[in-house]
Amino acid sequence: MRAAVLTFPGSNCERDLARAFAAHGFAVDRVWHKEAALPAGVDIVAIPGGYSFGDYLRCGAIAARAPVMAAVARHAARGGHVIGICNGFQILTEAGLLPGTLMRNAGLRFVCRRVGLCVATTASPFTALWARGAAIALPIAHHDGNYAADPPTLDRLEGEDRIAFRYRENPNGAARDIAGILSANRRVLGMMPHPERAIEAAQGGADGVRLFLALAGALAAA
Repeated sequence: MRAAVLTFPGSNCERDLARAFAAHGFAVDRVWHKEAALPAGVDIVAIPGGYSFGDYLRCGAIAARAPVMAAVARHAARGGHVIGICNGFQILTEAGLLPGTLMRNAGLRFVCRRVGLCVATTASPFTALWARGAAIALPIAHHDGNYAADPPTLDRLEGEDRIAFRYRENPNGAARDIAGILSANRRVLGMMPHPERAIEAAQGGADGVRLFLALAGALAAA
């Protein structure tokens, strides 16, 4: 199993993400944003959190147009797996790989704390090891995590069971308490909470472990 972890100017979670994948059996390639192609044999592309390009224009807007993102789009179109966490989620929406957008937090303040989540679906390679409705806790650290989309898009996400995680106590005003969503083929996940910061007790909790284990299991089975 091979994971490609992208890095943009301003990324600050790429080491955490690479470490989390390596701890769960993945060979990890670190990929700079100017690369025009992904390494051969990559199973999943991971887009980390941070402040890519200083969050100029809109969070993720410049990164979404980096050379490597064309390769990510091709990977996703072939049915490859992609995960975008925090700023990575913002980049995925700006690149059109997921619907909606991430707006300024409703309270207009940066929020950095552990939050309670509900696992909204188990029908994905990322969430298959939880029970539907499971209560977990993961860290968040964002200023623009308020997920927004028009009502038809929100209804479609609901109807197609593509909401991966919901907040149990909404910290940012996100529509319908959405903390993470899936693509139509369920192989692209965008989420604001950080599972890579919750893989061992020393981090204050290990609820993120099951995401990496589930993904490893799905890829091994394939």
